Amino acid sequence: MDVIELLPRLHLLRFPVGQAYLWRDDDALTLIDAGTTGASRAIADLVRGMGYVPGDVGRIVLTHFHEDHVGGAGEFAALSGAEVLAHELDTPFIRGELPGPPPRFEEWELPVHAAAARHLPAGTPVPPAAVTTVSDGDVLDFGGGARVVHVPGHTDGSIALFLPAQSVLFTGDTVAASPVDGTVIPGVFNLDGAQLRASLDRLAELDADVACFGHGDAVVGGAAAALRKAASTR
Repeated sequence: MDVIELLPRLHLLRFPVGQAYLWRDDDALTLIDAGTTGASRAIADLVRGMGYVPGDVGRIVLTHFHEDHVGGAGEFAALSGAEVLAHELDTPFIRGELPGPPPRFEEWELPVHAAAARHLPAGTPVPPAAVTTVSDGDVLDFGGGARVVHVPGHTDGSIALFLPAQSVLFTGDTVAASPVDGTVIPGVFNLDGAQLRASLDRLAELDADVACFGHGDAVVGGAAAALRKAASTR
């Protein structure tokens, strides 16, 4: 796992597939997504290296149900006692009650997805013992108030988190940064491409200065303009 400090209170955690984020308030930590199966040990080591203990992570907010985002959630929740939160439409898949629906791939996406899947660790993710459901408009108690934004398209229950007091946006896989040149682009491997585009339009209306994606480099400074440009490209 690579760790990049984006802001004094915000770190990016980059795994071989996908990434997560750790937000630090004065009295608690929040994990946004949880990496792949087996990621909990590396996350715990990071937390301890910052002078905290895993129990200081009060919540794990999952942007959607895909394995590269939720694989470590059950393990780290068991270690830390953190509350796990996700949108109600994705919760049955995160709990392991049902298999999640596969993406509707574009032809060009198939080899890209296959290449990424080869980097996923072996083993079956441990589902969280409990998941608290959230809905569009809910405000979570971190970062001065983190607003849940329902952004279906990548999955039916995909969410973003917007921290207006910090001008920070976590997009999940609704938006990505190109691995080639860092250009902000719509997310790939979606259930509904048209719906994802509408969700991207909604995120582009937010006044975000920092945008944190599920894949690719974050935009630190001028994120709203980058999101509007991505939304305008059809």
